Amino acid sequence: MSNAPRRALIVIDVQNEYVTGDLPIEYPPVETSLANIGRAMDAANAAGVPIVMVQQMGAATDPIFAQGSHGGELHPVVAGRAYDHLVKKDLPSAFTGTDLKQWLADHDIDTLTIVGYMTHNCDASTIYEAAHAGLHVEFLVDATGSPSYENDAGYASAEDIHRVFSVVFHSRFAAVVGTDKWIDAVKAGTPVPRGSIYASNQAARARARAAAAA
Repeated sequence: MSNAPRRALIVIDVQNEYVTGDLPIEYPPVETSLANIGRAMDAANAAGVPIVMVQQMGAATDPIFAQGSHGGELHPVVAGRAYDHLVKKDLPSAFTGTDLKQWLADHDIDTLTIVGYMTHNCDASTIYEAAHAGLHVEFLVDATGSPSYENDAGYASAEDIHRVFSVVFHSRFAAVVGTDKWIDAVKAGTPVPRGSIYASNQAARARARAAAAA
């Protein structure tokens, strides 16, 4: 198909720290997202979609992702599968201080599919930067995830964080889709459509009107 997306699967920070370490992913359950990340990688490799592995690296004294630590290592689900390029970073976006932008240009990529962790941090930073660069972005909602947070601003559950960021992504920045539907789109060579700010707001307002009238 002449209009088929030229995809790359971006596997962000699937490291032991999020699974058996001190920053566990809570929602969706990490076992679910890990299985879907593996399925997405298998589908990409079968379809000839290049895979970029992204790895967060901290200082040796950092409490998480420390250089040389078990927590900082790639999880076996991704380390044991083939990928085409490795990006190591020390900031949230996979673009900042790395060769990712040039690698994508060299490989004529126009669509990024994001899996991995965390939805609201490294995934979000990468999605925003990619969207601003004119790339189409896909976010696999069941192959990503968040932990819960509490700080001076308040408390947010992992489910709330993941859900709200996913809704915002789909309104403008990324097409949010499940792994099954994404695999179907890869096999068909078709894009995954995203929503819009206006349509998202109109749907929410219609819901509110319906609730008020009930």
